[in-house]
Amino acid sequence: MELMGIIFSNIYDEHLGEVTKQRTLASLPFGGRYRLIDFVLSNMVNSEITNVGVITKSNYQSLMDHLGKGKEWDLDRKIDGLFILPPFGTGQKTVYRDKIEALWGAKRYLERSNEEYVLMSDSNIICSIDYTEVLKQHILAKADITMVTRKEEIKDKSNIKGIAVKTNTRRRVTDVLVNYNRPGIEQCGMGMYLLKRKLLLELLEEANSYNLLDFDRDIIQAKHKKLKIMVWEHKGTALRIDSTQSYFEANMALLDKEVRDAVFRGEGFVYTKVRDEVPTYYGRKSEVENCLIADGCRIEGRAENCVLFRGVTVAEGAAVKNSILMQDTHVGKDVSLDYIITDKEVEITDGRMLMGAPQHQIIINKGKIV
Repeated sequence: MELMGIIFSNIYDEHLGEVTKQRTLASLPFGGRYRLIDFVLSNMVNSEITNVGVITKSNYQSLMDHLGKGKEWDLDRKIDGLFILPPFGTGQKTVYRDKIEALWGAKRYLERSNEEYVLMSDSNIICSIDYTEVLKQHILAKADITMVTRKEEIKDKSNIKGIAVKTNTRRRVTDVLVNYNRPGIEQCGMGMYLLKRKLLLELLEEANSYNLLDFDRDIIQAKHKKLKIMVWEHKGTALRIDSTQSYFEANMALLDKEVRDAVFRGEGFVYTKVRDEVPTYYGRKSEVENCLIADGCRIEGRAENCVLFRGVTVAEGAAVKNSILMQDTHVGKDVSLDYIITDKEVEITDGRMLMGAPQHQIIINKGKIV
């Protein structure tokens, strides 16, 4: 394949507060049994990309544990495969501040790769995309850079953290708006860019000489008139996660069958780390309505509109609604939960009542006992 991949694992970490306190955004649990990186990495593998570099910054131990050698994604190869690119790998004295510095730190990896084109992607968009189609359009249009976009509704300044573009009838970018917050429907970037590897290295050399940091502002916005930047519009389902609220809403969106089908039955399979568990046990008095429940759970109480990860237990008499319970959470007897997000290995003791709100969920940190 003439296309290699770069994944940024730490973008938007600071926007998700407690749920990314001890992990990167890319390793954030999602949808009962997955991590966010599974979706972009699976898209790349399904598009026959066999050389993928994952740029890390901090708190990446859980990400490394999850990815391993890349076996589940068929990336444990003698030639190419999966590469974890940690900070300080090429002699930097400080942790990178933005994408340009992150890519500069991966410069040696880029130089040693043989693919003609490189696809760069954030890990906070849940969608199903065939990148070979993006490459075909890129080559046909003789573009310098192709960015993947999607029409989204901007409601307020916290809705879209990134880039919006204007295009002409031929889909060439004519204007670039960074951190745009005027209400309306806009063509918003999905944090995915395709360009020639040699061009990327040239842009990095120039940006480094001017001490530039922001890829969107200092390259895409600053050079959109000089470079031929084209748009490939994704018209399918996409779930953007750049805040705790959007993380909660994206998980809840999976309770809709149409959304699940679009994400998991789109352009290819979604792969993740294999963990064999017994089937979920449902007690005689259990009641379950509109939930996404992974294997290895034990449900003896009531669950409604919830996403339950592997190994969650809901004791008899407990009622859990509108909540996300991560791996190995234990809910005791006669507990009442509503709009709660628990991290892994949380224990809610008998008789507790916790209630958040649709726009303000209560988050319980990993390993806490309540």
